[in-house]
Amino acid sequence: MQSCSKKTSSWIRQNYNDASVVAKIKTVQNNSSFHQRVYNTIKSNPIEFLTIPTVAAFVGISTNYMGVQMLFYPLEYQGSSIKRFPNAPYGIFGWQGVVPARTEKMALRLVDIVTRDLLSLREAFGNLDANVFANLMTDAVVQAVKDDCGAYWAMVLKPFLPMILTRVVRQLQMEIDEVLDLPSVVLNAFVRDKVVLVELFQKVGRVELKFLIESGFGFGFLLGLAQMVLWAVKPKAWTLPVAGSLVGYVTNWIAIKLLFEPADPVELGPLTVQGLFESRQKEVSEEFAHFMESRVLSSPMLLDALANQNEQELFEFLRRQLPYPIPEKVLRAAMQAIRNVASSPDEHEEIHEYVREHLDIEDTLSRRLKKLTPKSFENLLHPVFQEDEIILIVVGGVLGALAGMLQTRVTFNGSNARIKTIGVLLSSLAASTGFFVLSDYSDFGVSGASKNVGYDPVIDHH
Repeated sequence: MQSCSKKTSSWIRQNYNDASVVAKIKTVQNNSSFHQRVYNTIKSNPIEFLTIPTVAAFVGISTNYMGVQMLFYPLEYQGSSIKRFPNAPYGIFGWQGVVPARTEKMALRLVDIVTRDLLSLREAFGNLDANVFANLMTDAVVQAVKDDCGAYWAMVLKPFLPMILTRVVRQLQMEIDEVLDLPSVVLNAFVRDKVVLVELFQKVGRVELKFLIESGFGFGFLLGLAQMVLWAVKPKAWTLPVAGSLVGYVTNWIAIKLLFEPADPVELGPLTVQGLFESRQKEVSEEFAHFMESRVLSSPMLLDALANQNEQELFEFLRRQLPYPIPEKVLRAAMQAIRNVASSPDEHEEIHEYVREHLDIEDTLSRRLKKLTPKSFENLLHPVFQEDEIILIVVGGVLGALAGMLQTRVTFNGSNARIKTIGVLLSSLAASTGFFVLSDYSDFGVSGASKNVGYDPVIDHH
């Protein structure tokens, strides 16, 4: 080979006498020599070098899995109480899930979207037929008046109650925004129970969370191939820890970017590229609307808020509609009737079914969410990742560095290196398979998380 190289160089000098051409040929020869050297180095220890991308893939999927867990768990702060930073999920040697720690802040963003762009109480309650709803409520009001005011008042009011309630309902439809505060209803639902907000994000973002975890394996393996070449060129003690840190950092960063960017579809030749979450706008809109209607803005929750949230406002409204000689205790009994209906949905199933169908909250939310621009729609889920995103990415980098240090000591050093290498290879593949199983086949429920504030799987496939 050396003889051939000398002849080639001599031939070029004789025929071209061009320094630039000579330089290019030498560069090609050097590059060929470099590639051959790397190839020979890897070929001499193929199993040892194969562990590098395999471990990198494991680092990618494991750090991404840990990052997803840290978004949601633990529900309450766990760790040392020496120092807890205000309005942050972390303290000195302690952590609380990003979503539980930022519940109010994240809930306020959702409140803004729902009340500004998606839903109007006056419009929703305007769909009720005042006569029908009044007739449905009559028996409950009569019973509450009988219990609180006596049989006499119940007997006196019963013949006139459907007419009275019809007039009250019609006026309530016009003044509902003064009596029932929709932003407070939504905010209280999330803040009162952190699990509700956690479950909402897990439900609507289950595809994105699954992608975030599993993409770590693929991105990690690809980066591990570059890490393998780097080790072949620079087999130093720092090579694998530094490269492992980059793998853990970059896999988290790339996956999060692909979830939301680009927000608007971009044409690249025959392909259309768009963030994973925005590309699922139709599906997510339907899931979000169903969750909100069943867990946050259900008929029992709205009637409960109507009677309890602004109790004084409701009483003053009823007083304007039902002046004296109707005594205050009758008005209080009517308010209690609403509470009774709200607190016992099974006993008043007909009322709640009518309210649910005619408020039409699920269809309204779904239809309007689908009409949002991709950038506005992104705000449903992106805040989960924007909050303390850098912490989750850095955690990936730290875990990657630790894995690189361990690999350096176990795989390429010490006695029985080959046996240890095979053990690392097989255990990395087995562990990575375990994370795929967790994200693919587990039915991750949140109800158990409310009882156990430890780290539980979070992807919900329902």
